This record gives sequence, C-alpha cells and structure tokens, in this order.
Amino acid sequence: MKIGILGSGMIGGTLAGLLVRAGHEVWVANTRGPASLSDLVDPLGPSAHPAGIEEAAAAGDPLVVVAVPVAAYASLPTGPLAGKVLVDTGNYAPSRDGRIAELEVGTWTSSKMLAAQVPRARVVKMFNTIYYADLRDQGRPSGSPDRRALPMAGDDATAKALVAELVDQIGFDTVDTGPLATGRSFQPGSAVYNVRLDARALASALL
Repeated sequence: MKIGILGSGMIGGTLAGLLVRAGHEVWVANTRGPASLSDLVDPLGPSAHPAGIEEAAAAGDPLVVVAVPVAAYASLPTGPLAGKVLVDTGNYAPSRDGRIAELEVGTWTSSKMLAAQVPRARVVKMFNTIYYADLRDQGRPSGSPDRRALPMAGDDATAKALVAELVDQIGFDTVDTGPLATGRSFQPGSAVYNVRLDARALASALL
C-alpha cells in the first residue's frame, strides 16, 4: 500500500518505520521540507520517501496519516486529501494549539474538525492514546496473550477495516468504539488514555 504521512514527529516518524517494515511504501512530509527528513527516511530504505506536504497527501493511496498538531488541520491541502482515508492521530492541546472554542466546550472533537476541513475524506481516529516509544516497542504477533489493543472511531466501515488491518500488521489489536464522535471517549484524561490494555480490558473500560 502507498501511505502518506503528514508529520515527522514522534508518532509520524515511528509509524513510518513500522509501516515500512510491514511491507508498505511511505511518503513522509513536514513543514520544513524534504531536505530536513534524511535522518528519518534514509535508514528506512527505498520504500520511504521524503516529500512535501502536497506530494505526501497525493501519494497516499488510499490512506494518509495525519500526525500534525490540531491547530495545523486548517492548513492541510484539501484537494489531494479528498476521497482518502485519513488516520487522525492528534490530540487537542490548548498550550500548543491555542484555544479552540468548539473543542473547549465539547461540541466538537479534533477528528470531527478534521472531517469538516476535508469533507470528502473518511476520517478514522487511531494512535492518539499510545506513547510513541510504546508504539515502537509493544507490538506483538496476532494472538499473543499480552497483545495491546488500541481504540478506534470512525463513520465509514470500510475505512475502519482498512485501518484495523494496518494496526494488526504492526502488532496491535483494535477496539472499534463506533462513530467518529465516540473518539471523545479516548481523548487525554480518559480512563484508557496511554494505558496498556488487551482488547477485552479495553472494551470493558470504554463502556
């Protein structure tokens, strides 16, 4: 699969390595430009490409990982992202993103904000509850008794199935919480945020 990754920080960079090792081709972008990505991309081999934001957005087929601050959602290139599956890894942080009224009062989630920004995309919330080092180190083969599960939310069943498949390939189970709005159940401060749980325990904690 061809996967665009917008953001080269801890989560974006970690996913780039995991997805390449799972057999996918990735295009990684950040706001500093392709020349800044050699230390991240070069060790990953020929399946990883440094790219500009629009290039990575266009290259993802059919999936693009959005691993940028929530405040940057408004500047994403909507044209190349239209029709794509967008994996929203973000969490709203007022100290970084500034105060966003709709998120402050809870009428919106960051994922719903992303979906509104790119209305033809299919947004799936995933990877926002796990520390990057745990994402890098805690993957286990399918069926392992200590396999960690991650929560997922989204409105499109086909998109969620695709994301769950990728999550399985990099060593984690998935618990589907339901529509995109249910992503608020695993935001920072929730009982499951940054907590290692297997699928049964995670599903129980989300009730």
